[in-house]
Amino acid sequence: MSVFAHPFATASGVGSWPGAAPREAAEVVVGELGGALAHLVELPARGVGADLLGRAGALLVDVAIDTVPRGYRIAARPGAVTRRAASLLDEDLDALEEAWETAGLRGGGRVVKVQAPGPITLAAGLELGGGHRAITDAGAVRDLAASLAEGVAAHRAALSRRLDTPVVVQFDEPTLPAALGGGLTGVTALTPVAALDAAVATSLFEMCTEAVGADALLHCCAPQIPWDLLQRSGFRAVSVDAAALRASDLDGIAAFVESGRTVMLGVVGVDGPARRPSVEEVAAAVVAVTDRLGFGRAALRERIGVTPRCGLASATPEWARAAIGLARKAAEAFAEDPDAI
Repeated sequence: MSVFAHPFATASGVGSWPGAAPREAAEVVVGELGGALAHLVELPARGVGADLLGRAGALLVDVAIDTVPRGYRIAARPGAVTRRAASLLDEDLDALEEAWETAGLRGGGRVVKVQAPGPITLAAGLELGGGHRAITDAGAVRDLAASLAEGVAAHRAALSRRLDTPVVVQFDEPTLPAALGGGLTGVTALTPVAALDAAVATSLFEMCTEAVGADALLHCCAPQIPWDLLQRSGFRAVSVDAAALRASDLDGIAAFVESGRTVMLGVVGVDGPARRPSVEEVAAAVVAVTDRLGFGRAALRERIGVTPRCGLASATPEWARAAIGLARKAAEAFAEDPDAI
């Protein structure tokens, strides 16, 4: 059975978390999601090296990054940015291990998730020496993907040993639709970024999923998700923002779950609403999507998970805790008796 199916992992967070205190964040995430799919948080409020692309500096093998005014650039050799990214990741890992031990979960078989930028978002977000996106250079794209695959596989295996528990990987691909659709901007209007070929994207995903050697998840909170491409990929689950779904997405979701894989629906708001929704309201948002797929609810109980709509870095700590708690409880309600919702 896939680790993304009930009872192993019916709910999770997306990745980013508010604040700059890794131990406090780990305690909350393990406390709320230790019985579902707890995750290693990202704390971008800490600055350089702590955000989605910055964390890649700690994961890439034989590739270093540095900062430039627009973000991050591939560097000739490791420097302060790479060292800072590695130090921040070590803090996060120590905090998660401590919280895991305190909760008595070591060796219990519960699954943990780590996140990393996907190969396409990574190549779109990093600059080459001349200022152009790395995705404009086919050789750089392949090298980055190979480095990422090797580094994330080692990261996953190391955390699995530390926690004595299965670890799965989420590749974050918010830029995927824009890259495939030719929507990325160049350095100037005279240097457009060509659309990435779907066959190239497929090969990059294959490189990463094969290297990880465990169930892998892709997260994309942007509209126009390429379901045909994902159906051909090795990803065992896809995480989406339910509010960004269109009618055309339903066939893709249906085919994906019919193939025995899982869709994690982001239905919990990122920012705290004026009135906190009930578990029943969150669960109702899940079935508002699943009832349009053409399956009975019972047939989907092991193929649907629940998450916040995206990362929670902009949320208050109080709402971040509430959001993942609501996701877990709504997922449990759907998995236990979806027809009662």
